[in-house]
Amino acid sequence: MYGFAGMSKNLMLDKGITKLVILYTNDQHSRIDPFPANDPKNPDQGGFARRASVIKKIRATEPNVLLLDAGDIFQGTPYFNLYQGEVEYKLMSEMGYDCTTLGNHDFDLGMENVVKQMPHAKFDFVCANYIFKNTPLENKIKPYKIYNRGGLRIGVFGLGIELAGLVSKKLYGDTQYFNPVMVANDIAKTLKKEEKCDYVICLSHLGYKYEDKKVSDMTLSEETKDIDIIIGAHTHTFLEKPVLKANAEKKEVHVTQVGWAGIWLGRIDVAFSHNNKKNSTETAYYKILKSQA
Repeated sequence: MYGFAGMSKNLMLDKGITKLVILYTNDQHSRIDPFPANDPKNPDQGGFARRASVIKKIRATEPNVLLLDAGDIFQGTPYFNLYQGEVEYKLMSEMGYDCTTLGNHDFDLGMENVVKQMPHAKFDFVCANYIFKNTPLENKIKPYKIYNRGGLRIGVFGLGIELAGLVSKKLYGDTQYFNPVMVANDIAKTLKKEEKCDYVICLSHLGYKYEDKKVSDMTLSEETKDIDIIIGAHTHTFLEKPVLKANAEKKEVHVTQVGWAGIWLGRIDVAFSHNNKKNSTETAYYKILKSQA
């Protein structure tokens, strides 16, 4: 069995309503296989093949699916040590991932390795607050990407954590980091106002929240405009349901994160009315267990 909670029948809607299904992961950390059955914390949980089965079943009944990841795909098992990310990118491509952002551990073998593995990735990379001028990643990472699903325009952009003090300088080189709140406001405004997106998603590798003043998803949600949902990562936080925050305009923004290692697959269903205005939102989580194999 897999866990599935929070979805009502409200989104099994009448004609004229378009439903967008957003599936997402974060901090996969090269966990290709399930955890061992004797693992004290996550016995026989997770696994790429099982997740692929769940995603396939969802796509069989839902026409408008977007599959996203919030970074730290790399590092954590011998698969990464041996194959340097090739396996992760290939399997994510087979699952039909649409987009990811970069986490700090995705730099663990340097930018050259990310570039080396990119041909295996049939999905997009976005990060708006890193500038990669004069680095191997120059012109290879876009600030945002727009997807069309069921007549809807969905804007997706990424934000990365400050690498200085977290990642060895030699691994990220001349990559420049810019304030994520300022960048997010600029990008989200562009997506909503200029690109006419119906829905804006931020893939954030900033972390859920901190006791100090370090910028987090909580900070981002309160100090920005035009973002509809923040899909977070880095702190390996499992939120039992998305946190609803009021943004700088006192409008609702969802903040979510689903732990780590691919144990959970997050799902958010968003219904849009005839004029592509958001009508309602439902959320669910799938716990990836043996029965999906």
